Amino acid sequence: MVNLEWYRTFKAIYKTGTLTGAAEALFVSQPGVSLHLSSLEAYVGYKLFDRTGRKMIATERGKILYNAIAEPLAKLEDVEKNFQRAIEKHTPTISVGMCFETFQITLEQYVSSLPFNLIISFGEYPEMLDHLEKGILDLIITPKKGISDAIEHEAFSTETIVLVGGKDVDTAAFKKVLKAKNKLQLEDWLKQQKWYGTTGDMEHLFHFWNHNFGKKPAFRPNYIVPNLNSIVRCLSGGTGLAVIPDFLCFSEIEAGQIQLLWDGYERSTNTLYFGTRKLTSHQQEIDHIKTLFRKVMGKLNKRVKG
Repeated sequence: MVNLEWYRTFKAIYKTGTLTGAAEALFVSQPGVSLHLSSLEAYVGYKLFDRTGRKMIATERGKILYNAIAEPLAKLEDVEKNFQRAIEKHTPTISVGMCFETFQITLEQYVSSLPFNLIISFGEYPEMLDHLEKGILDLIITPKKGISDAIEHEAFSTETIVLVGGKDVDTAAFKKVLKAKNKLQLEDWLKQQKWYGTTGDMEHLFHFWNHNFGKKPAFRPNYIVPNLNSIVRCLSGGTGLAVIPDFLCFSEIEAGQIQLLWDGYERSTNTLYFGTRKLTSHQQEIDHIKTLFRKVMGKLNKRVKG
């Protein structure tokens, strides 16, 4: 019989498009992901993905398999999570959805001290909103509000989208172009630089570019890495540019590892929201997590503004 974990790994690769992304989503090693995939392909007798550069593209048979298992697998995962809650009467389990980088900066440092069980889920915002409404998640951290009457959103902080560069970027040249106040010239200078992006989220770059130049960027990043924290670490090596929320890179800016180059002609900001169901049996635990987020984000915003 096929190992159920093979299917879960296959689904994660299909959704993230990379072995690295699947490994991060499942909290397993990349070699483990590769082993599961090769075992499943050997079992079914055909290739499920074409390897094209850094991307895993599902074959036609892979698409057929995904369509066949996606819904049953989702139901099994729901049963698993709901059953786990049902048997844990003394210690409640809270499921929280957010982006990977936000978790590392905010909640990760407090996990070991929480007086309840915690499941962290990483995913796209529409998917997290859907899981919140269905009861799979109890709380989400999101810059986007849903429209469901069953969900309420509470603003708790803001993030500013900024242009950052490696410590070896020629800031004098950039300031000279910026001082000329010629948008076309500035855009041309920026396009000539080396850029970093992530596999799953180009929204910050699109938002920043449209806000300042009135259009989408006419280039693709030179280097695609797993997440925004990876970008910050890569920029610490010296060169390159990226667009990142300020609170995710402020410590590195303070330490001189990367440079804050520009916050735009006008600041590009997002409001961050807590998303919860209006009816929940874990209000005390949810409030505890909210308090921790306000504490961390308050300190970060104070440092950024100071």
